[in-house]
Amino acid sequence: MSTFERYLTIWVGLCIIVGIALGHFLPDLFQAVGAMEVARVNLPVAMLIWLMIIPMLLKIDFAALGQVGRHWRGIGVTLIVNWAVKPFSMALLGWLFIGWLFRPLLPEAQIDSYIAGLIILAAAPCTAMVFVWSNLTKGEPHFTLSQVALNDAIMVVAFAPIVALLLGLSAITVPWDTLILSVVLYIVIPVIVAQVLRRLLMADGSTSRLDALLSRLQPLSLLSLLATLVLLFGFQGEAIIAQPGVIALLAVPILIQVYFNSGIAYLLNRWSGEEHCVAGPSALIGASNFFELAVAAAISLFGFHSGAALATVVGVLIEVPVMLSVVWIVNNTKGWYESAPAVRRNLNHNPSREH
Repeated sequence: MSTFERYLTIWVGLCIIVGIALGHFLPDLFQAVGAMEVARVNLPVAMLIWLMIIPMLLKIDFAALGQVGRHWRGIGVTLIVNWAVKPFSMALLGWLFIGWLFRPLLPEAQIDSYIAGLIILAAAPCTAMVFVWSNLTKGEPHFTLSQVALNDAIMVVAFAPIVALLLGLSAITVPWDTLILSVVLYIVIPVIVAQVLRRLLMADGSTSRLDALLSRLQPLSLLSLLATLVLLFGFQGEAIIAQPGVIALLAVPILIQVYFNSGIAYLLNRWSGEEHCVAGPSALIGASNFFELAVAAAISLFGFHSGAALATVVGVLIEVPVMLSVVWIVNNTKGWYESAPAVRRNLNHNPSREH
């Protein structure tokens, strides 16, 4: 690990401070950049996410995707946490903290809207950014891609019914343009670009050119992550300074939900005997959110200045620092994870899989 990567959390903290400051002192600039969007998908942020995830996608050999089925335990855990636990646990946490404990500290007229925003956020599992978190935990890239693709397919049919059920609505308006454009921009195009580039670089049958490019792209990928942070916090700099108390209170159930769901996924994978390189991305996929879709859905249902929209934005703001903390936990508990009898048995039966 390079010195730059070792101190990534420090750079993240500095970027958060810089983003808030720039958003406050240069609001017109950030409003102009924030307006560069199609179907509420910000194009500058999309380009930065490309720079983040394409190096990870370059490592994926599509011919090996057929082997993902051997990680059936991790697949099952990821699906259960994402769709049977996460939205419902957030509904409970939203009611407990926003609807009860913090109620006297929040604007009464926005309480229900805040809870709705939290539920919408939890019902949209993360897509593109998962590649970054998985890479930082040395996660199995083929498993990560397969789970992202599976989540996208399920989201098309399950997002609206789950949100409608938990919000008590007869129907909701799904921002299909945002959903489809996000999947195309963040998954389809980068996968195609990465696979074409991979084939060109390996045309001679050697991986030397691919390895050389990856070594140069890795720092660029992390710099893009930091630049994305500056933009996201810059976009919301005014809101953070204007409503720091509300944002801090809304962050509490989101933080608990992240650690709760990632912890459940991690422990279930350990109990089932799944490999650590699968348990890491499984835990991270279960904890992070598809914030573009969540923000767009909240705005469509409740309006741009609603409590629901603000709640989803809080999810955006804490996504990177919180997920980095989960990455740290996963990386620093690998020895404990692999000491589980079920994991040891799995590795002993399949010694070639050991990492």
